[in-house]
Amino acid sequence: MQTDVLIVGGAAVGSAAAFFLASQPDFKGNLMVVEQDQTYEKSATALSAASIRHQFSTPENIRLSQFGSHFLKNIDAYLAINQESPAVNFKERGYLFLATAQGLDILRSNHRIQRAENVDASLLSPDELQERYPWLNVQDLSAGSLGNSGEGWLDSYALMQGLRKKAISLGVRYEQARVERLHRSGRKVNSAELSGGRVIQCGMVINAAGTGATQLAQTVGIRLPVQARKRSIFYVTSPAQLRDCPMVIDPTGAYFRPEGEGYLCGIAPSPENDFECYDFEVQHELFEDVLWPTLAARVPGFEALRVKRSWAGHYDVNLLDQNVVVGSHPDVDNFLFANGFSGHGLQHSLGIGRALSELVTYGAYQTINLDAFGWERVLNHRPLLETNII
Repeated sequence: MQTDVLIVGGAAVGSAAAFFLASQPDFKGNLMVVEQDQTYEKSATALSAASIRHQFSTPENIRLSQFGSHFLKNIDAYLAINQESPAVNFKERGYLFLATAQGLDILRSNHRIQRAENVDASLLSPDELQERYPWLNVQDLSAGSLGNSGEGWLDSYALMQGLRKKAISLGVRYEQARVERLHRSGRKVNSAELSGGRVIQCGMVINAAGTGATQLAQTVGIRLPVQARKRSIFYVTSPAQLRDCPMVIDPTGAYFRPEGEGYLCGIAPSPENDFECYDFEVQHELFEDVLWPTLAARVPGFEALRVKRSWAGHYDVNLLDQNVVVGSHPDVDNFLFANGFSGHGLQHSLGIGRALSELVTYGAYQTINLDAFGWERVLNHRPLLETNII
């Protein structure tokens, strides 16, 4: 079996790359996506808080998210099949980043960068925060930054399936299997061995394998500094009425947002407890010991919380700087990477998918220049750090 482009991983990033390539008039080849679980039951995107923000401190991240919002708001033009579009249900309710005095300078610095990139966000004083959100405890706060448009949350599963179905309608072939290893000759990957023993000859490979990306890269002698880190999410109900509640990011890193009749919330484990992990056991003690007290301090009405449901998924974390590694490795000509999103995969999948299609078709970026996220910084140990990483 042979394909011009083999995409390993068919969740948000892989299916976005497949869709954009299949939609690209200048791309004349054929495409195959290999995904080991086409139900996406355990994919990072399906198990995430499914949100998108423009409030980054790196211009490239901002531009990727801006394109993502544009895509979601114009989804009919991109993903409709027979005049039916996926119901992604994009709720444009904004992100609210809160800052104490310690974080005020960072918040203001980020805001200047964001305004230069035409991000629609406002800095709010504690009095303005209290007036707008009377349910919020602002006693220790110095400011907040609110995204007025383009930010919010969506149905991530609907988006993934919409990308997949549209790609298939454009002629992309999906195979349910695991890529066990790639085979390399000199500067080129020439084939992929699938579970069951089948071998696929390929002209180019895209690594969109999420938490499996590091192992895949190792099969051709490339060390990718990406590891899986577990993140638990809790769906809670409360008698508290949080009118006009956005996605709120506490200075501690705890977050919450509305979902149905309740709220989704979470927080990253402390660094000493945040190790490589592939199981799906929920960290209930993290909720009891850290998250609940933090939420109750920020929103007094959250003192009465009830956990209705919880689950765990994984970030593919770039250990260097928590930013994506995208593009080709200097030692291999036909192997493209899109890995290490560190929690930004869903919101950047659309922009990265388009970027990958440009690299395959033209050999260079045509829209958003993502050279800053290439392998050079990784190999030279020069992190490109994002502030307010969540």
